Parts: sequence; C-alpha cells; structure tokens
Amino acid sequence: MSFKEALEPILARLPAVASPEGHVHLKKKLVWTVGVLVLYLALSNIPLFGMSPESTDMFAMYRAFLAGQGGTLMLLGIGPIVTGSIILQLLVGAKVINLDMSDPQDQAIFQGAQKMLVFVMILFTALPQVMGGYIEPSAAVASEFGVSLNAIVFLLLIQICIGGVLILFMDEIISKWGIGSGVGLFIVAGVSQQIFTGLFNWIPEAGPGSLPVGLFPRWIYMVQTGFGLPQGIVDILLVTGLLALVSTIVIFMIVVFAESTRIEIPLAHSAVRGARGRFPVKLIYASVLPMILVRALQANIQMIGILLSNKGITILGEFGGDTGTTPLGGLMYYISPINSPYDWIPSLVVTEYASMGVTLEVWQIVLRVFCDAGMLIGGGIIFALFWIETTGMGAKSVAQNIHRSGMQIPGFRRSPQSIERVMDRYIPKVTILGGAFIGALTLFASLLGTVGQAGGTGLLLTVSIVYRLYEDLASEQLMEMHPMMRSFFGGT
Repeated sequence: MSFKEALEPILARLPAVASPEGHVHLKKKLVWTVGVLVLYLALSNIPLFGMSPESTDMFAMYRAFLAGQGGTLMLLGIGPIVTGSIILQLLVGAKVINLDMSDPQDQAIFQGAQKMLVFVMILFTALPQVMGGYIEPSAAVASEFGVSLNAIVFLLLIQICIGGVLILFMDEIISKWGIGSGVGLFIVAGVSQQIFTGLFNWIPEAGPGSLPVGLFPRWIYMVQTGFGLPQGIVDILLVTGLLALVSTIVIFMIVVFAESTRIEIPLAHSAVRGARGRFPVKLIYASVLPMILVRALQANIQMIGILLSNKGITILGEFGGDTGTTPLGGLMYYISPINSPYDWIPSLVVTEYASMGVTLEVWQIVLRVFCDAGMLIGGGIIFALFWIETTGMGAKSVAQNIHRSGMQIPGFRRSPQSIERVMDRYIPKVTILGGAFIGALTLFASLLGTVGQAGGTGLLLTVSIVYRLYEDLASEQLMEMHPMMRSFFGGT
C-alpha cells in the first residue's frame, strides 16, 4: 500500500462541510456569505473568558492580514489555515510529497492533508501563546470559581482552539456555499474596520488633550484648537495623516489598474459556430494571496524568535517594547516586516529605539528595508508559482478545463496538448511578473503607511479581494442568466 492509499481513509474521516449536490442559486450564495460574515464579526467581539487584562497580543502587528482579533474567540484568525497551506505547498513544490495537482484524486488528497495540517497548526499556534504567558489567566476568575490558574489556562486554550476550528469551517462554508473565499472575506472585514476607525474615530490617541485617532476628527480638532504643526514636511505629513491618506488612494488606484491589466487568449467553440470567448491571463494572475503566505511566514518566524527571547535565548535577536514583541536587534530585526514610515525613516527609527535603550545605525535600517523587499518580491514569485500549481491554475489544468468545455484556440489543433503549449507561453511568465509586481507594490504600501494602521499588506489585500469579489459576483450573475456557461467555469 502506498503512502497516499494509506492516507486516504484518514482524510476521508475528517469533519467537513457537505458540498452542494447541484447548482446553488446566487441569492442563496449571498445569504450564506452575509450570514458567515455576520457570525465572524460577532465572534470577533466575544472576549476569551478567564483572560487577564495584562495579556499581550503576540500578533498585534499582523492583525490586518491574519484576520483575527486579539483577546477574542477569533484570536488565531486565518493564521493556522495560511500556515498549513505554506507547509503543504513547500512540501509539494519540493517534491517531498509527490502529488499531481491536475489529477482530481491528488487534488482531494491535497485538500484533505491541508485540513489535517490546519487542525495541527491550530493547537501549535495556540499553545505558545497560552503556555508562554502571553495570554495570561485571570486570578480573579480563578478565585471566584474556586479553581487553579492552570484550569483557567486550559480553559483559555480550549476557547482559542474552538475559535480556530470555527474559522476553518466558516471558510469552508464560503468556499462551497458562498461567493469567493472565506479567508479573503475575513481579511476584508478586519481591514475595513481598521480603515473606518482610522477615518472617523474621535477617541484621543493618548488620553485627553492629544490628537484623535481618526483622520477627519483630527483635522477638525486641529482647526478648532489651533494645534501647532511640527517643523519639517515629513513630520507635518505624518501628524496630519495626509501621507497615509494619499498612500491609501494611490494604492487603491494602482491595484484596480493592475487587476484590469490582462492578456486575453481568444477561444472558439468546436461545435457551435460563432460561439467565441476569451481566457484572461491577468497581471496579478495568482491574486494577492501569495502575499498572505509571505507575511504569515514572517509572522511565524517572529513568533519563534519571541518565544526564544522570552526564555532567555537571544541567538536570533532580542525583543522589547511595551508589549515585548518589538525586535531590538539580531536576525529578527532584519527579517521583521516594514509597516509604516516609523520603521524606516532614520530619524524616527533612531528616536524610537533610543527610548528603549537601543542604538541603531542607518545601514542597519537600510538593510532591514532591503531584506523585507527581498522577502516580499522573492517570496511573491515563489508562492505565486506554488499557488497556481496547487489550485489548478497552471497551464496544464487550464488547458484540460478549456478542452472539456468544448472550446479551442482558433488556428490550433483541438487537443489539450496544443492548448497547454499556448498557455505555457503566458501563464508562467505572467505569474512570475505578477508575483514580483505585487511584492514591490506591497513594499511601497508598507513604506508609506495607510489610514487606520491597516498596513500596506492589509490594504493591498482588501482592494484586490474586493475587486475579485466583484468579478465573482458578475460571473455568478452571468451563469444565472446563461446556464450553459457553467460548464465552461467548471460548474454543475
């Protein structure tokens, strides 16, 4: 018995959301999508029972694209899902696990193995936060119920794991019964909340007398009180939030332009004269999801560094700051992501780190920027290539889908091989170009910052995901109007 044959019975017994037996009407998909979104937002506001207020959010800087909420049932966000995908894609890409992603049976094994890995990663992501002292038990709750602190720790672990499993199944519900991806939907929900807060929040940043958090309330407050602006163009842009606002608008326009940039390969139906179509190969062919994988990889590396530093092992670098999660030096500093101008403008960085007793040189700051650029651009290319192969977007899978739909490329023999040769001229090259482009754009967004501290990565993901969701809605509406189109898109 081969490894795959031995694994199949185990994967078949994993809990799963039932797939629809036939076509799901657009209205029903919208109901499922909105319902899951409301449930996610509700769970994001349910605090963990028994958690101490002194607890630290280990992934605070990654919340924008991990789609979670610190201190709630949604603490883990999509982190375990993304981490499981990273591990499996690397294993399949390195041929450690030999799977042919054009084979439906191997695709099913891949999906099952990914789900099994997610269950494992839920536990392995929750354990360090609870056992490492970042999610602390409340002594008052333990005293009130007459139990030990260890019992509260175990209760916190159970709640966090339940939240992680709920996100996994909510994502599966969206994938099978809704529109788009649950992972993308949760990212949009979290980042949209941050952008709304960054625009309209009246709460002062640091108590009474300080500037409001929201951009518009901040401007009104400055006009009403005659708040004096600092010296220097950069300081003025940062204090007023103009740089973040301009950056947000520019990123929005660039992403929309990039999403509409494509190469269209003409198609014609082999049996129906006059029936023609086009297969679009977009500039961002692999979408922006590879950026989630890159940032999630950085988050997991940082988590390992934080845990080691907390135990007194500083070989990878030390961490400090108010939350104990700010890299102060070593390898962890150079591979930590850039999130705003405060992470790379020398005067701002030197001042911030001097307050923590750390002296940084300009070359160290520049090296950190180059390291982040290398991870984003290089990682974007690598994960984009892995992504199209593991999701059936490669040249071979696309050629087979087009051939099964009865379409062909005019002027070429009607066979999967001839279609694949044409697709192979474009898809790999566009995937590499798109991966590098989206990595560079993410770096640009991260360097300038965004409204509401959503982060360049978070904003980039949100705009792209919303654009794709719009296209999915248009596609679903088209298939409702013309049911024969479902066969071309792989529907039933």
